[in-house]
Amino acid sequence: MLNRFLKAERRYARRMARIARWDRPISGPVARARAWANMLLVDHGVFRLLYPNRARVSDGLWRSAQPSPGHIAWFARQGGRTVVNLRAGREYGSWPLQREACERHGLKLVEFVLRSREAPSRDTLLAAKAFFEELEFPVLVHCKSGADRAGLFAALFLLVARNASVAEARKQLSLRFGHFRFAKTGILDAFLDAYEQEGEAKGMDFLDWVERVYDPASLATRFKPRFWSTLIADRLIRRE
Repeated sequence: MLNRFLKAERRYARRMARIARWDRPISGPVARARAWANMLLVDHGVFRLLYPNRARVSDGLWRSAQPSPGHIAWFARQGGRTVVNLRAGREYGSWPLQREACERHGLKLVEFVLRSREAPSRDTLLAAKAFFEELEFPVLVHCKSGADRAGLFAALFLLVARNASVAEARKQLSLRFGHFRFAKTGILDAFLDAYEQEGEAKGMDFLDWVERVYDPASLATRFKPRFWSTLIADRLIRRE
């Protein structure tokens, strides 16, 4: 028990050190080169340069993986106004590079933290409506790989802001984007399934269902990920 606590403490200390390093402006060419190296090699950005996993969700909303400065410049040329970061930490060189690029191109950078391996929290879901209403469109929303949290955000946007069906929203969580339904990230699919069965089938509005019926703890207990899918998503692909 003590060893487990000490390991957790060390992991936390290392994470805080990474945040302290990258959550500050880039100062000089050496710091910029280090940020790029960290983004490309540590944060796996080299793969996203080749495949940004970008797609249009609806009029005014795009989704993608963590954008590089070049991808942000592209979005600005399309008339973009806002970039939404769904990643919880500021632990990589991707963060200061993104912040700097948004400032350079006049884009507003905001955060809306989502989790990909937990039942979505009720408070987060209920806050989504006001968040959507305050966005300046066009919007680019991203997580790390553009598969799970970006998919959940897109699905929520369709359900809340576009009154879409679960069937339409569910398309945002698909293998086409690299989402694995039967890994731990499949709890997001289970969440949509729960609303479809407990809410939509009874004519209940999504946010009304979230407030009155949705039980995150029960959903987490019922959901059982499959070993091989989790191994691929978490160990081989090393999803965040």
